[in-house]
Amino acid sequence: MPLYTANLAAKLPHGFGLSGRSSSSLPNYAGFKCSFFFPSTHIHTSSPNRTYSSVSSSSSIMEDQKRVGPLVSGSESLSQELKVAVGAVQMACFLCQRVQSNLLKKNAQIQAKDDNSPVTVADWSVQAIISWILSKSFGSKNVSIVAEEDVQTLSKPGADRLLKAVVETVNECLGEAHRFGLENPERTLCSSEVLEAIGRCNSSGGSTGKFWTLDPVDGTLGFIRGDQYAIALALIEDGEVVLGVLGCPNYPMRKEWLCYHPRYHRIITKLSAATSDSWDKGCVIYAQKGSGEAWMQPLVHETKKLVWPNSAIPIQVSTIDDPALATFCEPVEKANSSHSFTAGLAHSVGLRNQPLRVYSMVKYAAIARGDAEIFMKFARAGYKEKIWDHAAGVVIIQEAGGVVTDARGRPLNFSKGMYLEGLDRGVIACAGASLHDKIIRAVDASWNSSCL
Repeated sequence: MPLYTANLAAKLPHGFGLSGRSSSSLPNYAGFKCSFFFPSTHIHTSSPNRTYSSVSSSSSIMEDQKRVGPLVSGSESLSQELKVAVGAVQMACFLCQRVQSNLLKKNAQIQAKDDNSPVTVADWSVQAIISWILSKSFGSKNVSIVAEEDVQTLSKPGADRLLKAVVETVNECLGEAHRFGLENPERTLCSSEVLEAIGRCNSSGGSTGKFWTLDPVDGTLGFIRGDQYAIALALIEDGEVVLGVLGCPNYPMRKEWLCYHPRYHRIITKLSAATSDSWDKGCVIYAQKGSGEAWMQPLVHETKKLVWPNSAIPIQVSTIDDPALATFCEPVEKANSSHSFTAGLAHSVGLRNQPLRVYSMVKYAAIARGDAEIFMKFARAGYKEKIWDHAAGVVIIQEAGGVVTDARGRPLNFSKGMYLEGLDRGVIACAGASLHDKIIRAVDASWNSSCL
């Protein structure tokens, strides 16, 4: 059943730097409505049958890190790319947290794209800093990026105020690049340099060569609403995803916090000691193809630095293969996926738990960490899946022991440009091959009766 509680104070986990406060000084959480949690996501963490591979709640994240093995094993050929990519995504998470905090406090500028989807200062700023970092690290002539945003809106007459906000945000963030193991700019970037960095992400992908895919803020609606979102960066070589990094700023390291809405996390952050390691909101998850391993680390605290190589927590998919015990993920927005079809499919295959409806590629993180077992997305007619919405998540789940294919059981094809061309019906990600086979068979049996 969903983990809702009327008295949050009674459910407050221990060890958050609150021991010095009397109970009378704490806010009365009992007055908050149930909507303060995840009424639309129905995250299930209480099943005694669920197997988690993430860190135990009995000790701090940093203590666990000291006991765990190397960051990544396997081929060393991409070690520098992995180091830079993780540092860049860590810094992007830092930027997004700042922008989101301001966004929730006041009416920040939110633009609409041609398809009426929202875009914020964070989208352009993240794209600018990651483009700049990759170019600085590997040389602009050696870096090709397929990314979601363009410079058209920022280049239009009357966009001076918006561009100024992006430039300021970019420079503030790059000024702290050293904290993330990256090189600071020698001077402040001007508007033209920021526009150049954003516009440099104009690759069309393809089947040969090496290029990066970037979704600077995946799940912008979740970002605007103070909910889940992700920064997704992947490296593709000759059509194969070889490296993936997912930054999930509102997805807690600790599984017991999954039943709380991110807005509640922010309250606890304000109440906790500023230097406490016992509360780590957000995480970065990453994997390298062929390593057989996926890893997770907490976001870098404002007072700390990312030291590389670092120790990280290994993650694995859940061992659950019984649909009756499994939890499945699907997009929040009905415009991009058919909830009615997935609901019927879930019933036919015997899924009993309510779906985990969550914004962005955090769904991939949930599968890789063992917080859920199935991700299903069946787009409506005419919708084309973009490669940046899946690349990083696919390699992370695969290296964590899971399976990701289209609805016919074929690997996703990242070699055809910006879109997942040839995708058969939808995307299915599962914690294991046995569960995946059951879902594929159920899709085949149910598809002809659907209206997709």
